[in-house]
Amino acid sequence: MSLSDLLAVARGDAPADLLLRNARIVNVFTGDIEPATDIAIAHGHIAGIGPDYTAKESIDLANALIAPGLIDAHVHIESSLCVPAHFAGAAMPRGVTTVVTDPHEIANVAGVAGIRFMADSRRGVPLRIEIMAPSCVPATDMGTCGAQLTSNDLAPLLRDGTVRGLAEVMNFPGVMLGDPHVLAKLAAFQRTPIDGHCPGVRGSPLNAYIAAGIGSDHESVAVDEAKEKLARGLYVFIREATNARNLRALLPLITPANSRRICLCTDDRQAADLLGDGGVDYMIREAIAFGIDPVTAFRLATLNTAEYFGLHDRGAIAPGRVADLMVFDDLRRPVAREVFIAGQSIRDYRPTPLAASWAISNTCRVNWDRVDLRIEARGERVRVIGSLPDQLVTEHRVQPASIVSGFAIADASRDLSKMAVIERHRGTGNIGLGFIQGFGLKTGAIAGTVAHDHHNLVVIGADDISMMTAARAAAGEGQGGLAVAEGQQVLAMLPLPVAGLMSDRPIEEVRSAYNALLSAAAKLGSSLHDPFMAMSFMALEVIPALKLTDQGLVDVETFSKVDLFV
Repeated sequence: MSLSDLLAVARGDAPADLLLRNARIVNVFTGDIEPATDIAIAHGHIAGIGPDYTAKESIDLANALIAPGLIDAHVHIESSLCVPAHFAGAAMPRGVTTVVTDPHEIANVAGVAGIRFMADSRRGVPLRIEIMAPSCVPATDMGTCGAQLTSNDLAPLLRDGTVRGLAEVMNFPGVMLGDPHVLAKLAAFQRTPIDGHCPGVRGSPLNAYIAAGIGSDHESVAVDEAKEKLARGLYVFIREATNARNLRALLPLITPANSRRICLCTDDRQAADLLGDGGVDYMIREAIAFGIDPVTAFRLATLNTAEYFGLHDRGAIAPGRVADLMVFDDLRRPVAREVFIAGQSIRDYRPTPLAASWAISNTCRVNWDRVDLRIEARGERVRVIGSLPDQLVTEHRVQPASIVSGFAIADASRDLSKMAVIERHRGTGNIGLGFIQGFGLKTGAIAGTVAHDHHNLVVIGADDISMMTAARAAAGEGQGGLAVAEGQQVLAMLPLPVAGLMSDRPIEEVRSAYNALLSAAAKLGSSLHDPFMAMSFMALEVIPALKLTDQGLVDVETFSKVDLFV
């Protein structure tokens, strides 16, 4: 499209490709709902708004509402357990037309090859997938992952347009203390958006973190924390993930004075939630129900996000912007009934996923000869990870050990499960062993190769036999996946052949298999909304307070490894 062609349509001298008639516009610039008018679309862009336009095709929206396409400010597509083409099939019908994604899950498994796989997977997918460069591969040196990315690895991705900024900088101690490797990445991306990740960071440490050039954070769990971050200049991304549900706690944060510095994101959301409640569209409905002005609620997932990321071609309905639009009927409970991306309806979208290469699809290399789940008792008290419902943060607990024949074991009567993290990238034989409370398993075990951010093989269970059965099933034939087992019987499983993180099957099939996993885990006693998503974060050593990697227990508050026995 040439600019002169677009201007000819805007002036009314040439017909538009599509005319959307009688639409009430959600105007995120003025905060108003415009009376019914027409929107002229040419070459995928909005050419003009108002009467007297002609077009090759017209659609009468009969006084329906129309909003800018929604933008998810921060999402890991891999957490849907689906490749981008199938993820798009769930996101777009709900009004989401752009997602800003951080592929650090697959990057921690396959490095730059994983990032380029996600970038190449955008081909033929209408959903606009904006990629940020993973900043922390690995997240720390206290867990073993499949790759290591330096500023020299990431800079070419920025130069060739693969990425548009630097994704969540999780190594907040490294930022605050001036680690040269972290600073080199910040320097390489200094003229781009740089996303943050600083759970619980306050006061002078927060000042240092922001002074490094970081512009956002999505880890706030309380209003006072988020207020301080807003006051110091960060954009606050309110998150509603599958396991980290922060929306309702943070809705009181939003005021007319600060709402332009707040965005919405889903971070990590699995297939059933995407196909059920939805994504940022669900968050908008919840915000309106809470009492947030509807246009303000839409602005949180449109204009605010577009401006933060420099996506000035979208985020609003205005001449010259891309024709990414969500049509709906009820302002108090917006549910998309038609979605346009670049002026084209997505109703007939049929995904055709990119095939994964051998390097991406055979990534589970466990040295089973060195896997021993027994924990020799070296004391009477043990450190225990205290898992909390709907939170990524944990408690650092100390409990009496249950000891039988000289070995510390799980104790279902105290909801004390054993946990193991088994290195699966290089066959090192590394294994971290510990205990966890909060999963409720009375018997059996659950396991998976999704374990943020190193994505080693993680297993939680009530006995060693069930744990070994689940671990072997999840590892598969070198491909990876999720599994539930009891004794020597596998009760349910979901293969994840793409990096041990994603299925290449349609999202509806993934949801069905995942629901079978949840049902099987519930029969073993787990009462969690999603024990697999919860388990995947129990190995993430950058979110307080106590986590387990293949190298052992990590006290995140001191950023150091600690002994299991006290």
